[in-house]
Amino acid sequence: MIRHGMLLLTLFVFLGCSSDNSDEGFAGLAGVEQSVRLDTPYLQPGSGDQLNFPEDFGPHPQHRIEWWYLTANLETTKGEPLGLQWTQFRQALQPRAVSESAPAATDWPLQAAWMAHAAVSWKGQHYFAEKLARGDVGNAGATAAPFQVWLDNWLLSGNEANDRWQLQAAGDGWNYDLTLTIEGEPVAHGEAGFSAKSASGEGSMYFSLVDIAIAGEVTLGGEVLEVRGKGWFDREWSSQLLKTGQKGWDWFALHLNSGDKLMAFRLRDESGSFLSGTWLPAKGAPVPLGADELNLKELERREGVPVRWQLSVPDYHLAIELSAPPGDYLNSGLYPYWESPVSVSGSHQGEGYMELTGYAD
Repeated sequence: MIRHGMLLLTLFVFLGCSSDNSDEGFAGLAGVEQSVRLDTPYLQPGSGDQLNFPEDFGPHPQHRIEWWYLTANLETTKGEPLGLQWTQFRQALQPRAVSESAPAATDWPLQAAWMAHAAVSWKGQHYFAEKLARGDVGNAGATAAPFQVWLDNWLLSGNEANDRWQLQAAGDGWNYDLTLTIEGEPVAHGEAGFSAKSASGEGSMYFSLVDIAIAGEVTLGGEVLEVRGKGWFDREWSSQLLKTGQKGWDWFALHLNSGDKLMAFRLRDESGSFLSGTWLPAKGAPVPLGADELNLKELERREGVPVRWQLSVPDYHLAIELSAPPGDYLNSGLYPYWESPVSVSGSHQGEGYMELTGYAD
């Protein structure tokens, strides 16, 4: 751990952390000044780009930022709700074409930095851990086939068919070991996978797996809990996510008891907000939602963070409230943000997750 701490201290001094939310942040969580410029350019997704499987489960070294992200609404054998998160980020320091081989680890390359987060939320308590690593030296990375994403002993790995995954992560006094069964095909958000993040067209490639059956064990303070439930997996990459002036985002992924599902997000800036989403009917194809088809309103804050929301999609007769459970769900890492389960009430019942950035210092 001392060696990792010294490496990352050196790495982030090299990166140079700034206080603004520029378009070059660590996966958009906060601003990071880019100090390396080489002949190979960064690629920026745009309208007309297409998703490609299984390659897009793996890394995109010519893009500046990307992440793999799982949230899960689980229950213990006693029916007690338990929320769970795992995320791994890659931040490029210099771009590398997909056709180029990774540099030799013995050369101690500095082309990318990795950050991973894992959390468990149970009975009003929030357990969070963060790991950081230098890229291309072996202790962090990702591959498409076989599908693997790892940082030290945290590992998400798939079988040959990539329809059954194993996820393992651990923090101080807690850990989880879960089996994920993928049910259904990837869902492309936006325009065939290109998800706009502003009215001027900046955006990312973005797809989700929204039908994931999860079973396994979560250990908290020596108590082993058998859990099962459902998960939502997001995959996203870009080279320019937050544009200048955007202060953060509010993101929601919901499983409704009707069998319908909804992803919605809001990017905030001083002049207003950019809204987008995807309606996933129980039967039928996903439907992209624009800002004029979504309504999102804060109803209540807790310690400066919105914890109760009103969300509606009039075209699909959806008028719901989203509520975080009691407790503090701030992921207190290098770039703090809120990550909590939510319950759904109103015209529909259900559950899901929300991620809120830009509210904490």
